[in-house]
Amino acid sequence: MLTIVLNTIKNYIKKRPKRFVIISVLMVLYYFSLPKPLFDDPTATVIETRNGELLGAKIALDGQWRFPETDSVPDKFKHCILAFEDQQFYRHVGFNPVSMIEAVSENIKAGKVVRGGSTITQQVIRLARKGQKRTYFEKLIELILSIRLELGTSKEEILKLYASHAPFGGNVVGIDMASWRYFGLPAYQLSWSESATLAVLPNAPSLIYPGKNQLKLLEKRNRLLKTLLEQKTIDSITYDVSISESLPQKPYSLPQTTPHLLDRLARKNNGQRLQTTIDASLQQQVNQQVKRHYNILRQNEVYNMAVLVLDIKTREVLSYVGNTPTDKTHQKDVDIIQAGRSTGSTLKPLLYAAMMDKGELLSEQLVSDVPTVIAGYAPMNYDETFSGAVPANRALARSLNIPAVRLLQKYGLQRFRDELHAFRISDLSYSADHYGLSLIVGGAEGNLWDLCKTYAGFAGTLNHYENTSSEYFTNEFTEPVILAEKKVDFGKKVKQKPIFGAGSIWLTFEAMKKVNRPQGDESWEFYDSSREIAWKTGTSFGNRDAWAVGASKDYVIGVWVGNADGEGRPELTGLNSAAPVLFDVINLLPNSKWFPVPYDDLVQVDVCTKSGFLAGKECPSKEMYIPTAGTKGKPCPYHQLVHLDPTKQYRVNSSCESVDTMIHEPWFVLPPLQEYYFKTKNADYRSLPSYRSDCIKESVGSMDFIFPKGTSSVYLPKGFDGKTNEVILKIAHTQAETRVFWYIDNQFVGVTKQFHEMAVKPAPGEHLITVLDEKGNELQRMIEIKE
Repeated sequence: MLTIVLNTIKNYIKKRPKRFVIISVLMVLYYFSLPKPLFDDPTATVIETRNGELLGAKIALDGQWRFPETDSVPDKFKHCILAFEDQQFYRHVGFNPVSMIEAVSENIKAGKVVRGGSTITQQVIRLARKGQKRTYFEKLIELILSIRLELGTSKEEILKLYASHAPFGGNVVGIDMASWRYFGLPAYQLSWSESATLAVLPNAPSLIYPGKNQLKLLEKRNRLLKTLLEQKTIDSITYDVSISESLPQKPYSLPQTTPHLLDRLARKNNGQRLQTTIDASLQQQVNQQVKRHYNILRQNEVYNMAVLVLDIKTREVLSYVGNTPTDKTHQKDVDIIQAGRSTGSTLKPLLYAAMMDKGELLSEQLVSDVPTVIAGYAPMNYDETFSGAVPANRALARSLNIPAVRLLQKYGLQRFRDELHAFRISDLSYSADHYGLSLIVGGAEGNLWDLCKTYAGFAGTLNHYENTSSEYFTNEFTEPVILAEKKVDFGKKVKQKPIFGAGSIWLTFEAMKKVNRPQGDESWEFYDSSREIAWKTGTSFGNRDAWAVGASKDYVIGVWVGNADGEGRPELTGLNSAAPVLFDVINLLPNSKWFPVPYDDLVQVDVCTKSGFLAGKECPSKEMYIPTAGTKGKPCPYHQLVHLDPTKQYRVNSSCESVDTMIHEPWFVLPPLQEYYFKTKNADYRSLPSYRSDCIKESVGSMDFIFPKGTSSVYLPKGFDGKTNEVILKIAHTQAETRVFWYIDNQFVGVTKQFHEMAVKPAPGEHLITVLDEKGNELQRMIEIKE
């Protein structure tokens, strides 16, 4: 049989070659007569949850509300549109000759076009050939192309094309947008009445205008519902309920649950339908919290806020609030999550973890908190007080600036700046010299996205270390995921830590867990229901930025509060403004267990109970866990063995007391400047007893300069009257009652007792400051006076 057919074709080609060529060309042209894709209209950018819940949409570039092509036609709408437009849809091959003959006959009788007779397939072709006049010749073209479409496309695909591109009045195109616009619902949730209403609109889209043509629209809808009843598509009860439903009276607004995320995704994915990782329920609740706090904060003229919630395990973005529901005057469209802002104190945990990881700091080791001037830079704590010396973990929990700056100087500014590259904080783009030591207290910029990513990397390191039998991943500080189709790549498992070890991170988190919580949650440790979270606040210079970033075992939450234009406001601090939002958001999330102790990256040692250093032979000690590198640290430098007389009131030596009668005790002794401030806040601190009067005194460092520090330049202050005022020199002495004699350039200027401050007004230039106490101890310092 096949041989006969082939021979017949060969004979035909030999006898009529020209005709065969013409027919072949026509067939090829017919095959390629439909463009691919059939529709190239711009579409709206649509973002949804992974379950298909609409989060928001951005209008198409041509000003039409046209969603990307639907992936399925709702069953109710399909029945309605077929009953209304094309009951023979599944039986014809693109056109219905009976309907066409009837339509031509009625049009001739009426003297005008009163009926179309087009199938759904023909209407799809007409929509694709937009702008063409409705003539009989155009009908012929549509018929030919409709057959071609039927030959190459399934019936279901044709229905999808129609449902996606049919006009529904105004600038509304497609069933997906129409259902939201007129009923505020996704298409699959429409009732029979609502589906019937939309099914009749492409035939006469002008009927939908609110307040107009309601009677005509009602008649069309009810007539279609009657047809469905007669076809037994719906029963009589459904019919009665459906015709009793009212018509839409006003357009509905689309959901705009995450407008800033929509803008972010639209920049690279314009016109696409995207499924995101957003948790719709959580997002709505976070939006409500942001609105509530915004209404409070704007009373202080603070108008902007951002909140980001990440899942630690998957690094998926669960909630994305780029700004408050403010107005354009206050930059409501700015996505603060991506905006570079002063980091405040939020980088301090990275420094503490780095130093512990290298064995250069222990978690409870005393660090200096005294007046400090380094190359002209004088950092200050937020409350402008000094502790003298403070445990490192408490300095972190209290967010003290001076200890952080001094530790950064000790660790190495360039060294720390180089290590920050590993965290890929995009706004940290300048050199170490550009930032200086202020890098650690807000001198650099970062954004909420990168800070949350970094804290998530810390938490993820601890989780993976537990789950992989003490191994790490090479790409722990990876970018968070927004699109549901993407999965995070943590890289390879390795034994060697890529950045910081689990032990140093865990100890850092332990310190951050003790950060003072906002008002109303101060006693959280006494409640079983309290959330355990490692968190950090930050406040930039001038109260322009307030931060709060926290990590539990399962989630990272980041909050920024301030004004997008950079205006600072009183009381705008991380603790007062951002922390309350952080803890309200935490309470929306499931409770998490605390991170387990990473024993394999810690070692148990004896440390000095008072200084936090490795215990020396004179120290009272306790056992605690430290990073393995910490065992290389130096022992406590603050405990010394002192010799007392039998009454323990005075120090003695062999010049005045027999060795047999001496009492030998270890004594905790801080340097003079640290002691000066430390004992004001630590009532149990005991200064060294003085030597008994009959003893030959040993030379000890008993005093130190508070101001000036180091070789420094000092400007003489001027009062409101323009006159130059005196500068105040100040020292600390371990025995305040001791008299101190002051000299400038070897010229005596005065004596102090108890409060060792001296007001002087030397001429501009360099001067040598000398102080001498009555016990013969001497200090000198060079100072440059400027006006």
